[in-house]
Amino acid sequence: MLRRQSTINSFPACVETLESRALLSALSAGGHAGVMAAQIHAAASAANAHAHADILSNLATTTPVTASTIPANGDLNPYGAAFVPAGFAKGGMLNSGDLLVSNFNNSSNLQGTGTTIVRVTPNGSTSTFFQGNAGLGLTTALGVLKRGYVIVGNLPTTDGTSATAQQGSLLILDKNGKLVATLSDPKLLDGPWDLTINDEGAIAQVFVSNALSGTVTRIDLRVPTNGKAPTVVGETQIASGYTHTTDPAALLLGPTGLAFDDKTNTLFVASTADNAIYAIHNAEHTRRDAGTGKIIYQDSTHLHGPLALVLAPNGDLIASNGDAVNADPNQPSELVEFTQHGKFVSQFQVDPAAGGAFGIAIQTFADGQIRFAAVDDVTSTVSIWTLNRQRH
Repeated sequence: MLRRQSTINSFPACVETLESRALLSALSAGGHAGVMAAQIHAAASAANAHAHADILSNLATTTPVTASTIPANGDLNPYGAAFVPAGFAKGGMLNSGDLLVSNFNNSSNLQGTGTTIVRVTPNGSTSTFFQGNAGLGLTTALGVLKRGYVIVGNLPTTDGTSATAQQGSLLILDKNGKLVATLSDPKLLDGPWDLTINDEGAIAQVFVSNALSGTVTRIDLRVPTNGKAPTVVGETQIASGYTHTTDPAALLLGPTGLAFDDKTNTLFVASTADNAIYAIHNAEHTRRDAGTGKIIYQDSTHLHGPLALVLAPNGDLIASNGDAVNADPNQPSELVEFTQHGKFVSQFQVDPAAGGAFGIAIQTFADGQIRFAAVDDVTSTVSIWTLNRQRH
């Protein structure tokens, strides 16, 4: 049985303890003041590096569970990935620890026509959780509410090209994959491309990036426990001005990945066409549009059209690179990890071919276990790594 999720910011205290131990160790060594200072610095630096425990550098030495994301109807091109959280409402098709993956293409590989969400259990077994009407085009906008609901965005086309891209909507499904509500708005939901959720139980904030307008919207939801659909209590455009355009290969380029840090009330935005990561402060409560916000990471060496985005337990951000912008033939399909202060940490390749990296998800448990998932668009698979956070 999976254990209750932990808070994600438990590293700072660990770092402080290690630094204190390093300091005491260096002081007890004696010697010249300059040597002592060097020992203190080296010991503290080693402690910090050990405590940081970045995610991506550990993937290469960990064997993942890999599963096909192709359901019975043959849908291709997995986009979104989301873990079912601890405490998820019981009695339905999903269990805590399951992974959901949304498909953007149909069996003919036409973009914006996929209709399915695949369920992947921790041991790699798969089944179809949801299959909608033809031509939906389910995007990376995929999230799960612990009271028993799944939210997924769609951006349909009629022929797989950007020339026929439509506005789309958010679909709300219950724990059995039944559609209970559809959210649409001509301005505030204009091509839902990705989302992240600040789940507070009875209330949730759903942050949505819009590929057709280059904006980010916050939707405030009231979430019931009686099986009725969540209701919207407010909608606010909190960011805008991101570059958005059509692309012959990627269909659309615009703001994509979102990650919310509830400790600092900051929303991070991966803007694909701008090849940069931005921060929007006071995202949970603001009633104003902050524009693009502040750039926190712009790295032409390691960013190649960032798409999905997650916040790691150590406070780092991890983005997937789709290679539609600033492509590097020597670094295709890379995931990149960096600090919130814009320092590169590590990277990991999902596929040796370009364009394979898209949806990613992360889940943390109280015993220190971390599960990380990444889809591969090239092979229509998803891999799930289980990492054990080191204790100090």
